[in-house]
Amino acid sequence: METSFTASVTALLMPHLILAPIALPMVTAGLMLLLREERQRTKAALNIAATFLGLVVAVLLLVQAKDPSVQTSLGVYLPGNWPAPYGIVLAIDRLSAMMLVLTSTIALATVLFSAARWHRAGVHFHPLFQFQLMGLAGAFLTADLFNLFVFFEIMLAASYGLLLHGSGRQRVSAGLHYIAINLAASSLFLIGVSMLYGITGTLNMADLAQSMAEIAPADRGLLHAAAAILAVAFLIKAAVWPLNFWLVPAYSAATAPVGALFALMTKVGMYSVLRLWTLLFGAEAGESALFGSQWLIGGGMLTMAFGAVGMLGSQRLGHLAGFSAILSSGTLLAAVGFGHNLLTAGLLYYMLGSTLAVSALFLLSDLIDRWRNDGANLAPYEQTDDAPFLSADLVPTEGMNLDDKEQALIGQVIPAAAAFLGLAFMACTLVIAGLPPLPGFVGKFAMVHALLNPLGLGASHGYPLGAAGWSLVALLVVSGLLALIALTRSGIRHFWSVQGRASPRLLVLEGFPIALLLVGCAALVWQAGAVMRYTQATADALHAPATYVRAIMSAAPVPTPPRDPATAPKGPTP
Repeated sequence: METSFTASVTALLMPHLILAPIALPMVTAGLMLLLREERQRTKAALNIAATFLGLVVAVLLLVQAKDPSVQTSLGVYLPGNWPAPYGIVLAIDRLSAMMLVLTSTIALATVLFSAARWHRAGVHFHPLFQFQLMGLAGAFLTADLFNLFVFFEIMLAASYGLLLHGSGRQRVSAGLHYIAINLAASSLFLIGVSMLYGITGTLNMADLAQSMAEIAPADRGLLHAAAAILAVAFLIKAAVWPLNFWLVPAYSAATAPVGALFALMTKVGMYSVLRLWTLLFGAEAGESALFGSQWLIGGGMLTMAFGAVGMLGSQRLGHLAGFSAILSSGTLLAAVGFGHNLLTAGLLYYMLGSTLAVSALFLLSDLIDRWRNDGANLAPYEQTDDAPFLSADLVPTEGMNLDDKEQALIGQVIPAAAAFLGLAFMACTLVIAGLPPLPGFVGKFAMVHALLNPLGLGASHGYPLGAAGWSLVALLVVSGLLALIALTRSGIRHFWSVQGRASPRLLVLEGFPIALLLVGCAALVWQAGAVMRYTQATADALHAPATYVRAIMSAAPVPTPPRDPATAPKGPTP
């Protein structure tokens, strides 16, 4: 009953509802720029309200995307009322709707967390936050490459300000590197887009997909070069090795809510690769079919290895979270390169859980560091109380509570705030390492199942997996083991080995967002069957893009209403 009512409301608002994820943050940011900087509470309230409304809109669009009729003109919006490929086109399908819900969920959690304290650390935080959401939503909704570049630049321009929010030498230094590498990526983006336009005469994604099989043999090499240049720009954002040297210093230097929001940035690069690669280089692309697949597989595996080893060598929680984002991105890239719909369904499920967990880990790192430093975010990192019950000679200190075997007995009740931080950290560990029962395990299991049974269970006997397939299976297991060791070691250091520390002081606005993200992870497991069916349908549509292409190319402009004779200008009849 509720689902049918929601679908009815959504159908009534369509197709204009597709524009809302872009227009809402744009209007909200413009309104907040009119307010004085001293009115931080008003700006925070507007930011939270707009972000929550954006989540509602994203859910409505997700409901619409599940409707079989979404691939008709209802899923396409022509802002300029010009038909494709001549005008701007926005399109909503299962993948873009899923990414909008993921973005809005993380955005709501981060803006709530920032409202506790971090939004006061600098100026224009709230407008920049909304412009960031505008760029993210536009990147997921646009159906042409030029506007993808425009929304990329909006997103990046806002991220420059957000990264520098809070100032400090470390943020400025990391920010300069971040800006430089992204300017280089934008230049490559423009070069690749220009070359594609010169070869095909269009930048509309659906029109490009139709043109792939008809490219002249003499232009095929130039087409591949243009696609490779464009892919490098996307892979820089997706943090592929060795182009990811900027990520950990930048994300760990940013304030906690900004780092949590930036966990989505690598997924924008992943989304772009997945969308364009399946559209332009699918099975119907002729001689260009599956172009670059080996590079995606190899680069993804190297990124997985780099992320896992980086986690193992990290001591700071912010660095752990940054390398976790790299590990997640590498896993997705390697799986995309196989070009298999069952594997794509598993990686989409894994992407949801891993992104939520990495964002939660960024928020947790701020609270745990503040607890370790007695409330000071910039306190020295070195610990001096690793074993407070031992003397300099490593023997029990006199006066300590000892048991019958003269071993130190610490029998204190764990404070509720410390218990919350510990349980939340444990949940993040389980998801990132891919252990049951949380979604990291379900996603990895689905990917391994797809690799071992590419034709379906019981129908893949004798099907060779190949060296690349076995390598990915091994990396999925080994990277999870290394992530588990790294996170467990950090958990022991922060929650077990240190005693005598004051109880952490948490605000509701700091604990609730983390709980929201982890409840989202639990919901993915609770509704694993429904989510996997959704991701499978999404993967099937991605690898058979004819319906998507037909919906965009057949979208008709709204006809001009007939003029009322009573209001028509009067004059001599020619």
